[in-house]
Amino acid sequence: MGRLVALLVVLLVLGASSAADAELSGLFQEMVKSGCHFINGTDRVRFVQRNIYKREQLLHLGSDVGLYVGDTSFGEKVARYWNSDPEWMEYRRDAVDRRCRHNYELSTPFLMERRGERGAERVPSGSALGT
Repeated sequence: MGRLVALLVVLLVLGASSAADAELSGLFQEMVKSGCHFINGTDRVRFVQRNIYKREQLLHLGSDVGLYVGDTSFGEKVARYWNSDPEWMEYRRDAVDRRCRHNYELSTPFLMERRGERGAERVPSGSALGT
């Protein structure tokens, strides 16, 4: 096992990337990022979903708009396809209630209990800063 680790370290140090590049050239990355933006508690909640392929955002959905918007030419085609399916879009629009408001209600009591619990003691001020 020790020899294998040593060999891997030597290969990394010497830059043996040509073999790795040939082997990994077929890889791609697809990612969907989603998030909830809260303004004034749950009075105004916005759900945002971003679809990313090879580090480029193809399309996004904002719950305030209620439709997918293409950020590239391919993303525009996908957005038109998804926007044309009423059941799919209804499911996506419900994400504000299903994901954002639901998780807010679950996590808020826990987060409010912990607010300032330890952080205030660790923040230096005044003479501790040397001012």
